[in-house]
Amino acid sequence: MNKFSIKIIPWLVPLLLLISWQFLSSIGVIPKRILPAPMEVIQAAQTLMSTGELYEHITVSLGRALFGFFIGGLIGFLLGIFNGISRYSELLFDTSVQMLRNIPHLALIPLVILWFGIDETSKVFLVALGVLFPVYINTYHGIKSVDKGLIEMGKAYGLKGRALFFTVIFPGAMSSILIGIRFSLGVMWLTLIVAETISSHSGIGYMAMNAREFMQMDVIVLSVVLYALLGKLSDVIAKYFEGKLLKWDI
Repeated sequence: MNKFSIKIIPWLVPLLLLISWQFLSSIGVIPKRILPAPMEVIQAAQTLMSTGELYEHITVSLGRALFGFFIGGLIGFLLGIFNGISRYSELLFDTSVQMLRNIPHLALIPLVILWFGIDETSKVFLVALGVLFPVYINTYHGIKSVDKGLIEMGKAYGLKGRALFFTVIFPGAMSSILIGIRFSLGVMWLTLIVAETISSHSGIGYMAMNAREFMQMDVIVLSVVLYALLGKLSDVIAKYFEGKLLKWDI
């Protein structure tokens, strides 16, 4: 199987669904009030692009997602590292983190709104909270799962402290850490969707809720498609870096 086929095959099912959707809409099987045809969604996107509104909403949502991901991912990563390599840190923090992890972060929306209002802080906080735990769990698990034999071998070669960590422990945990990052990217968009549809004055979620008020089904579907495309783009980028960073991993 050549590289071209590998790139094309994953898109065959979405393309078939898109063609079927357009065909069934054109013959009236799928009513416009239920689901507008793909061409109508594309026309809605072109209209919003011509006014600059679409770019603005996408930029705002991307900013919220990336800022929240950076904050939550960094905290989760550092906690996972410290709790994975230090027994004292694990005893002090892990139980608390595990308790907080079992609280659905989206259930905290009413409380977060009371804390931060409905401005950017509340949305970034929710995204960061959702991202934190997948990164933490996988980083912690990755550190703890490093082959003890490799660690002992590194010590036998005179490695200790930072040298042992960056030469043996961190590379051994990298696969699990990257899995956590990929999973947290999905949580990031899921959290942002909910946050933007509940309390927002801009962003893709706001665009969808505003379209609902005016019964603009094409714009609502466009918003869903944008979330799906951004989620796929995030996963593609994560897989790219995963391939680069794990070239040594057989």
